[in-house]
Amino acid sequence: MTTSPPQPTLDFYRRDGCEPCDEARFALQAVMEDRAKRGDPNPRVRYVDVAADSDLEARFGARVPVLTLGQDELALAVSAGAIAQLLDRNLGRAA
Repeated sequence: MTTSPPQPTLDFYRRDGCEPCDEARFALQAVMEDRAKRGDPNPRVRYVDVAADSDLEARFGARVPVLTLGQDELALAVSAGAIAQLLDRNLGRAA
């Protein structure tokens, strides 16, 4: 039996009522749908509300939305192109 490597987790740091956060969520979904159509791997996504944790609020503050995947971080992540590059760098492409 072959085991596949664990699916990586992309942390999506956001805040309620944040319009750029909503834009980033839609862009991320579109990028992940494109990757799935090509057969490229996608991460699990964990949404984290920075307002619920004072340490996260201090760390990310006005930079949300922030996407992190492994050691790679993308602040103010609203561009589908930048999000695609983040996923390609960390997860590769099928072909």
